[in-house]
Amino acid sequence: MPGRLRSFLLITVIVFICACKQNDVRQIPVSDFFKTPEKSFFKISPDGKYISYLKPYKDKQNIYIRSLETGDEHMATSFTDYPVRDYTWTFSNQIVFTQDIIAIDEFRIYTFDVASLKVKRLLNLDKARIRILNRNRLQPDVITVAMNKRDPVNFDVYRLNVKTGELKPYLLNPGNITKWYPDADGGIRLVKVSDGVDETILFRANDKAAFKPIIKNNFTDRVEPVAFTGIKTNFYALSNVNRDKTALIEINAENGKEEKVVYASNKADILDVAYSKNKHRPELVSWEEAKPQKHFLDKGIEAMYNNLSAKIKGNQIDIVDRDSTENKFIIVSSTDKNPGSYYLYERSADKLTKLADVNPEIVPEELCDMQPVSFKASDGMLINGYLTIPKGKDKKNLPVVVMPHDNIWGRNSWDYDAEVQFLANRGYAVFQVNYRGSAGYGKAFRSAGFKQVGGKIQQDITDGVKWLIANKIANPKKIAIFGGSFGGFSALYGVSFHPEIYNCAIVKYGLINFFTYLKDAPPFFKPYLKMTYEMVGNPETDADQLRAISPVFHTDKIKSPLLIFQGAKDPRANISELNQFVRELKKRNVPVIYRLKENERAYFKSENNRMEMYAEIETFLNTNMQVKP
Repeated sequence: MPGRLRSFLLITVIVFICACKQNDVRQIPVSDFFKTPEKSFFKISPDGKYISYLKPYKDKQNIYIRSLETGDEHMATSFTDYPVRDYTWTFSNQIVFTQDIIAIDEFRIYTFDVASLKVKRLLNLDKARIRILNRNRLQPDVITVAMNKRDPVNFDVYRLNVKTGELKPYLLNPGNITKWYPDADGGIRLVKVSDGVDETILFRANDKAAFKPIIKNNFTDRVEPVAFTGIKTNFYALSNVNRDKTALIEINAENGKEEKVVYASNKADILDVAYSKNKHRPELVSWEEAKPQKHFLDKGIEAMYNNLSAKIKGNQIDIVDRDSTENKFIIVSSTDKNPGSYYLYERSADKLTKLADVNPEIVPEELCDMQPVSFKASDGMLINGYLTIPKGKDKKNLPVVVMPHDNIWGRNSWDYDAEVQFLANRGYAVFQVNYRGSAGYGKAFRSAGFKQVGGKIQQDITDGVKWLIANKIANPKKIAIFGGSFGGFSALYGVSFHPEIYNCAIVKYGLINFFTYLKDAPPFFKPYLKMTYEMVGNPETDADQLRAISPVFHTDKIKSPLLIFQGAKDPRANISELNQFVRELKKRNVPVIYRLKENERAYFKSENNRMEMYAEIETFLNTNMQVKP
């Protein structure tokens, strides 16, 4: 007996020590999660001689380049006021990039010449926006861009010479074109027009021909051109016409008829297509089920991915850029616990070179698994989402932060999310719901979300929380809700209409009034307003419904503590209305903390502002997630 007793005590001690170690999770500093990436947005020059990337300099993202032949690195830009916003290479080894001067709402366009290492400002756009559509092999100094410079509502297409700065109109918008689709040489042969509800695709064989309509659909049906096939005038497109799940198809541009299905999944919408400009054909398609999926359409690219998967084990792998010969590739690998690493892969030599970790401070082994989950909504519809359980914790009686996604018609995905991992590291289970209307689940699921803002969409979130409670995963006395934009609306809706569920709410750039959200839409959003009325609500015919759900009219219902963050230059926010909303809450003695940051749009670009925000979120949750009496 003494021997057995000693053995029992020894086992008990070992189990106790293991349990202690399991729950002894290192608290990772806020700065490690939310620092500006040391190196990111890697690209390769078309001739394969240089790589470029963004790297912070004095808290602002700047462009750096490296010669692959010599290994020499240069800082191409040295801005200390505003970061580089976006950039692309041209075929003449110029880098074209933009800067958003938030204080005066001005976009600036620059070029960096690799040969001379000089930066030149090309254009200033006052309250206008620019999109780079295409670079041109035939005219290496010319890029095709879309700008709303002439008319704030409509984007026109221009040809911009990056060496001389000459800007020539190419196609002026008659007032209804919403998208332009350039071919491989920068010519616009396909456009999409909209009357706000119905969409029509038009085609022309060349620049001298007139556009003619070939496909017309209601906005619930989707046809999104991808690229021309290189054979006749056919083009590839993502389409859900006459099917529930979006498929990759081939269309005859002369008559708009579907010629064949290239690939379809009966489980989810095809969301993305990788296309080879050299071969004029798609290489792979990807979609989202519980986790990201791929199907290969090219044996060579499939062999390359299999080779890379053997070299970079256990990661999601994607090509993010390639040279014009399609021999050198920029690869990024990531997981739900790893923000990612960039690699250069040289196919002819089968050589893989690591370029950088997005965030080397993050140790994946310290982070938490994002687990796919599903549940039945109260009306029987199957709803999917993700649940992240804190490391070392059992899946029961946990404090939970509910995180609705930002974009009404977007989705949560299985990937690395710094906010999710930060909250899980602090001991909270994080619950993300892909409510009806979310992207990727087919046309019927998306349409089920129409006119359900404040209705079944919010009920799906509530049903998900009830599912957590019923399965004893959530501590019903410790539940918070946290979101941005539409997710911020969902958070305010939750504490307004379900105060019995939520302890508190955190709101970033939240939507508080659907009337002003629609009325104050930026000019370039106007072509989509009628469609938005059909999907969300019309301020005239659905006024009662929009008033019934807009948080600005329900300050009397909010009792729970609130933490609100807002950028003063957010183009979708009505700051005076938000200020009044906060004043009304304070008059009613609602515990509300409000942080308005100057020179910030929706997302906080300043690293210092981000650090302050997440440190305050941590303190706020610690204070308000105590057990209710």
